[in-house]
Amino acid sequence: MVVGIVSGIIVQYSGLPKETIDTITLYVKPVGDIFLRMIFMMVMPLILSALALGVAELGDLKKIGKVGLRTLMYTIIVSAISVVIGIVMVKTFEPGNSISEQDRQMLVERFSTNSTTLQNTVANVKSRGIGEILTVIVPKNIFEDLSKAFDPTYTGGGILAIMFFALMIGIALSISDPEKVSTFKRFLEGMYEVVMKVIGFGMKLAPYGVASLLFTLTANMGFSILAVLSKFVIVVLVALCIHQFVVYSLLLKYLGKMNPLFFFRNIKEVMLTAFSTSSSNATLPTAIRVTTDNLKLPKDITNFVLTIGSTANQNGTALYEGVTVLFLAQCFGVHLELSQQIFVVLLSILGGIGTAGVPSGSLPIIMMILISIGVPGESIAIIYGVDRFLDMCRTVLNVTGDITAAVYVSRFEKPAL
Repeated sequence: MVVGIVSGIIVQYSGLPKETIDTITLYVKPVGDIFLRMIFMMVMPLILSALALGVAELGDLKKIGKVGLRTLMYTIIVSAISVVIGIVMVKTFEPGNSISEQDRQMLVERFSTNSTTLQNTVANVKSRGIGEILTVIVPKNIFEDLSKAFDPTYTGGGILAIMFFALMIGIALSISDPEKVSTFKRFLEGMYEVVMKVIGFGMKLAPYGVASLLFTLTANMGFSILAVLSKFVIVVLVALCIHQFVVYSLLLKYLGKMNPLFFFRNIKEVMLTAFSTSSSNATLPTAIRVTTDNLKLPKDITNFVLTIGSTANQNGTALYEGVTVLFLAQCFGVHLELSQQIFVVLLSILGGIGTAGVPSGSLPIIMMILISIGVPGESIAIIYGVDRFLDMCRTVLNVTGDITAAVYVSRFEKPAL
């Protein structure tokens, strides 16, 4: 990140002719593009496998009874609160609107074919009524939506339809005879595992990809893009802090009947582990041990809620997705109507369920949401340089939310699952 920013600033203010700068970026840019395409390549199989499995595991209400239902309701409501907090922060401080018109046009040219294409796409999205949007979400031909999901001129459901399809598969799995669907579920688990490995290959390019992307941005836009990014980072951090220390404290005090100071003092180790690993899954063993030993919660409920939560209950990720989508929409001058903002909230909640509990696992989901509202998915490159630090912060919120859920559920359930 530092190499990309510093070298880009040097080139921007070196006095070189614009043609020379364009030539330099022409050779550097492909590294970042390849990195992004590696992530894009896995978006569709990730949605199909992760969302279906997440819903299947969370929604198996026949088997897990009241504990599963209580966990499911907690996940949906608290994730919705987190997304709303993020969106209110973005709408209040509007970090993306501080970008200059010249820089905005440069972003449009950089991340979409041309400004006319983007304007037509946005007009197409806005022209849809709520009834039409709800209708096209249900796919007639899932293969058509899969093949045209990244086409900005496509008028079908696209990625929304794919998410609906995965949601239906997950619900059907949860209520089917386990023996009859075990092979199909193992197939989805295998697909998910392969997708994670391929994304891991792509993430090995991350240092070079981030340097390339930030060099391209700063070489063309200078310090102005850094100022906009700083505002974005501050908005995300403030929103995360509000949810971490205000919302969770209220939930703990009034729903979990636990002293928030006692709670946070006893999960310090989990928060530090989450911050250092940026992975809910990697933090899971520590979270289970600390929750049972320090908070004295029933082991069976702790194991169930935290295991499910490491993938399905990701409040920080949902918040971050909502903030990032609206921020990038502001950068591109895309105004979202109230109905579209509600859809961003819903997609972010679903994204929190379907997001992998690994570093940068939310990025493919953010790309998907961006495309669904008419913003180029590649524009995620703008925030990639600061994503790693923000990923560390939102993972702390994710694991804290899982333990808060365990506190809440264990208050109502006997330790027998």
